[in-house]
Amino acid sequence: MASSPTLVRALTLRSVVLFGLAYMTPLIVLGIFGVIASATGGASASAYLLALVAMIFTALSYGKMAAAFPVAGSAYTYVRRTVDSRVGFLVGWAVLLDYLFLPMVIWLIGGSYLQAQFPAVPFWVWIIAFIAITTVLNVVGVRVAEKANYLLMAFQVLVVVIFVALSIAHVAGLGGAPAVFDAGPFWNDSASVAGIAGGAAIAAYSFLGFDAVTTLTEETVDPRRTIPRAILLVALIGGVVFIVVSYAAQLVRPGGVFDTPDAESSAAFTLARDIGGTLFSSIFLAGLVLAQFASGLAAQAGASRLMYAMGRDSVLPHRVFGYLQPRFRTPALCIALTALVGLIALTIDVATSTSFINFGAFTAFTMVNVSVVAYYLRQRRQGVTLNPATYVVLPVLGALVDLYLLTRLDSTAIELGLAWLALGVVYLAVLTKGFRVAPPEVEFTEDVDTDSPARTSR
Repeated sequence: MASSPTLVRALTLRSVVLFGLAYMTPLIVLGIFGVIASATGGASASAYLLALVAMIFTALSYGKMAAAFPVAGSAYTYVRRTVDSRVGFLVGWAVLLDYLFLPMVIWLIGGSYLQAQFPAVPFWVWIIAFIAITTVLNVVGVRVAEKANYLLMAFQVLVVVIFVALSIAHVAGLGGAPAVFDAGPFWNDSASVAGIAGGAAIAAYSFLGFDAVTTLTEETVDPRRTIPRAILLVALIGGVVFIVVSYAAQLVRPGGVFDTPDAESSAAFTLARDIGGTLFSSIFLAGLVLAQFASGLAAQAGASRLMYAMGRDSVLPHRVFGYLQPRFRTPALCIALTALVGLIALTIDVATSTSFINFGAFTAFTMVNVSVVAYYLRQRRQGVTLNPATYVVLPVLGALVDLYLLTRLDSTAIELGLAWLALGVVYLAVLTKGFRVAPPEVEFTEDVDTDSPARTSR
């Protein structure tokens, strides 16, 4: 009897880091520069610095859990294994809000960029094109998507380097070399601690890529070693890029006051034109669009792997969500579902769509930190001694920071997130017959050989 298809271990450290950076989309720091600058009173670099510090705590916790449980599922898997299967389900449900709608938001923003530049082309053409190309690449396989990411990331990095160089040249030309070294992007008379914290809550979502790499655990070579290293590298590299680029942009455009909302949302395009003229502004637009495509490619892959992990456990309907396409060995139906959700972009605006994804990330970040402490306590009961500084103190600090940033979200985001979570509680009640039984789950045997996929048994 033929065995069921399984995920294939083919990704190296470089591949996984690239996936995470593509998911984070380094150019997104410019796409939302006006929003962060406005929220922080012109101290956008401090917002990204605070977000990086917060994410490092959580990245360390993700790394520990990825080493302990090298299977797909990310926060859902870690909380289910260490805290409780029901709590794990609700965390997975919260993360699903983030993952499921994030590709739609990315495609929507990319389509908006293109429509602004080419108003004669119907908006739906851009959305359908984004969805169709991305879906085909992800169904064919993660290695094909990986090769596309190399090209897209190379161009994106090139645009970032040129932007920073032109920004420094522009500022140096206006005020001399000392103007390049200014504390204003970190703190100025208009900045406040509350404003910077609010900006950090927004900026933190740019770091979501370090979480997304855990969804590729079962397709990664030597995951116990590779995934934790990749998580930390993605957070650090992405954070440094965000800080440097936001610093350069804030030098060119000091302060956080914009005449109109449109001026705030298009601040990056204005900067590109000011420092590089029409030619660079066109290149900049191309970079932003390609960055959105690369991010959408990674976001769809991550969302499909999370749904596959939940479907494989029969927490979501197994026949649909636990299905792997036999030829390409990819979760094709999960990928197709994210494509269908992406069509919502045809009927919704950017501001409304982004509110859907504000709640899930910090819920997951908080609970992963909690899962590290729970893992420490379980191991201690079994006679295994772990370092309390790294398994208790740092995760507790990470959880507190994540909870604080969660409270800095706008009320609409919190209300929508709580409504989604309430829906998950209702579904869980049905699934567990009134919480009397645990949600369905599969015991995994982690096979961490470099060329053998993880297998399941029950």
